Amino acid sequence: MPTYITLMKFTEQGAKDLKGAPRRIESAIKAWELTGGKVIATYFVMGEYDYVAITESPSDDAAISASLAVCAREHVKTATLRAFPLAEFARVVEQLP
Repeated sequence: MPTYITLMKFTEQGAKDLKGAPRRIESAIKAWELTGGKVIATYFVMGEYDYVAITESPSDDAAISASLAVCAREHVKTATLRAFPLAEFARVVEQLP
C-alpha cells in the first residue's frame, strides 16, 4: 500500500481542548482504518505543525477521504503528502527521458 505523511495543526477549537487530543487521535486512527488504511505511527512534534501521522492507504482517493474525515471531525487542519520509498523514486528516475 502507498505510504502517506499527514501533517496536522490544531484549529482554534482543537487548541482549546488539548486534553481531549489523545482521544481524538484514537478516533482519527479508527477513521483511517475504516477506509482500509493503516496508521503506522503518530507523533506530537515541535515547530509549525502539532502532530504527524505516518499511514498506509489502499489508494490516493482513500487517503484523501480519511484525511478529510479527520479534518471534519477532529479539530485539526491537515496536509497529506504521498511518500515514495527510495527504491520507488529510483525506478521513476530511471524512466526519465
